[in-house]
Amino acid sequence: MSDTFDLIVVGGGPGGYVAALRASQLGMSVALVESTHFGGVCLNWGCIPTKALLRSSEIHHLLHELGTFGLSADNISFDLSKIVGRSRSIARRMGGGIAHLLKKAKVTTFDGRAKLAGRSGEAHQVAITKDGADVTTIKAPHVILATGARGRQLPGLETDGTLIWGAREAMTPKELPKRLLVIGSGAIGIEFASFYRNMGSEVTIAEVADRILIAEDPEISAAARKAFEKQGMTIITSAKVGPLNKSETEVSTTIESPTGKIDLTVDRVICAVGIVGNVEDLGLEGTKVQVDRTHIVTDGFCRTGEPGVYAIGDVAGAPWLAHKASHEAILCVEKIAGRSPQPLHPLNIPGCTYSRPQIASVGLSEEKAIAAGHKVKVGRFPFIANGKAVAMGETDGMVKTVFDATSGELLGAHMIGAEVTEMIQGYVITRTGELTEAELIETVFPHPTISETMHEATLAAFDGPLHI
Repeated sequence: MSDTFDLIVVGGGPGGYVAALRASQLGMSVALVESTHFGGVCLNWGCIPTKALLRSSEIHHLLHELGTFGLSADNISFDLSKIVGRSRSIARRMGGGIAHLLKKAKVTTFDGRAKLAGRSGEAHQVAITKDGADVTTIKAPHVILATGARGRQLPGLETDGTLIWGAREAMTPKELPKRLLVIGSGAIGIEFASFYRNMGSEVTIAEVADRILIAEDPEISAAARKAFEKQGMTIITSAKVGPLNKSETEVSTTIESPTGKIDLTVDRVICAVGIVGNVEDLGLEGTKVQVDRTHIVTDGFCRTGEPGVYAIGDVAGAPWLAHKASHEAILCVEKIAGRSPQPLHPLNIPGCTYSRPQIASVGLSEEKAIAAGHKVKVGRFPFIANGKAVAMGETDGMVKTVFDATSGELLGAHMIGAEVTEMIQGYVITRTGELTEAELIETVFPHPTISETMHEATLAAFDGPLHI
């Protein structure tokens, strides 16, 4: 086996394995180094298995709403071990699929941890170890670091795997906690809160900011809070969570907020309080690679300060999204291959939260658009005025559009409700293609679909919606 390649990719997550596949398509010899499982956190412990859990919880919720649809069922119950087992089997299946794709593409894979180990002429050397033992050293003129990130640990809120959970424990519960505290209300925290509430847990969310889902438009954030509280969640914002005091079976704490102090005792705590890049032990010392708050600094083509070394995905900073990592992988590899890809525009990256209701957005919020100096036109359309949403029994939701009043540019789109994570791509295409309200208004939306709310929200920003 040769020890010299055109490209070495460190990390086999949604950034790394896509980079390896694309490089192979473009005729490069590629080595991919992965220490655990292909697919990274996303496939094995994030995006995919959580969606399997959420699907089970959605069905559980629907089973208790059968009367609405003229149906009935007796003795509704669930087997948590089978729900978790299905989630894990899907992750294994998808991981096996990636291994097959890499083999088919003739990517050389190495099982171990990789570390930059200096140069050999024009090539970077990468040392590979497994369980502390040397495996081999390989070299290539180009190295892509795609090592991902992990959950942040805060003093006094450290996970212990038993009573205080991180994402992995939250995805593999042995039993359903009757009382659950979720610390943090980003997408990860909200999705776990939604899963456990749908399954019957009493859920409290504590968020240090003054509103949940801080990355979303404030209007959507408020609508989400209203929906979650209607489902029975307790939400505390501007919250300061005191030390977590553990007994053998439960956790107690005090939460301070502008409304006062709350003494809370729960069976389990989920901490979802931020992301830390995996930059340790990569051999960055002595290179020109810069690290800022645990994330590698890159330019629009994923290049670091060290010639021939690139970084993509979560290790390169926010937004921490699998689709951002995969897109960066492709543009980075194509740049290496001498093609002319376009840099990734951060405001064209959609964000999705797969709770009930779902939340999705792209571009600027109304607040940020105004702060950026735009004169805006804003359109809103509620799901309750959409025939398909009414027929589905999914009337809680809305679409909000933010346009530049002068140019007609779609500055941002913000959605809450059923299936909006599938619909947001229409607005992403609008932004990527630099389309205006004119093209959206002239677009024919199929009837009956929930996507018609997108058309109506565009009309609402200009001449007015038709159905409200």
